[in-house]
Amino acid sequence: MIFIILLVFMVAGFAVQARLKNRFKKYSESYLSSGLSGAEVARRMLNFYGLDSVQIISVPGQLTDHYNPANRTVNLSPEVYEGRNISAAAVAAHECGHAVQHATAYAWLTMRSKMVPVVSFSGKIMNMVFLFSILGMSVLGLGFEQALVVVIAAQAVVATFALVTLPVEYDASRRALVWLQGAGITDASNHHQAEDALKWAARTYLVAAAAAVTQLVYYIMLYMGRRD
Repeated sequence: MIFIILLVFMVAGFAVQARLKNRFKKYSESYLSSGLSGAEVARRMLNFYGLDSVQIISVPGQLTDHYNPANRTVNLSPEVYEGRNISAAAVAAHECGHAVQHATAYAWLTMRSKMVPVVSFSGKIMNMVFLFSILGMSVLGLGFEQALVVVIAAQAVVATFALVTLPVEYDASRRALVWLQGAGITDASNHHQAEDALKWAARTYLVAAAAAVTQLVYYIMLYMGRRD
């Protein structure tokens, strides 16, 4: 049963990603009256919040946009960096929203950043446990139940990280939309498009979080079943 549920989440993830790409492609044809590029929109928003020192960088790939708190850079994919449309403006402003979160020590972002190395370690541990299990070998002399406890602990970290990511992403979108409208980048005719684009982007994280929690519940149920 659990595999069917996980399969549903996988299909849902692909469906949301496809919808997201469709929305961004559609709104890429809705041009800004100001003619500003994504990079220019980002610069204006950062300057508005006094973040003149934050750099804006063009990075290769599609939907590779992100904010890097380590070196304080807003990284935009070419289509967002150069784009002069609603999609580019929405994504650029969203990533700047993360920069604003960082500058104001937004609690959820701070927590998420601190969890990154722990999540990376947890992922490696789970991969090692699964690999050894497939090969029929024990991990550090652990039995099945002990190894399952390790997996539960690691998946709990991953699930927590996915849940913490949700308020970070939704808040960045909220900040972006408020600024876009207030700065006159979007107007009554196209603001709803920016809202729709960021809504579908946020849903990718929502599906991922639901899947992570479901996996955790499955491992716990499996462990409890072994204990009975």
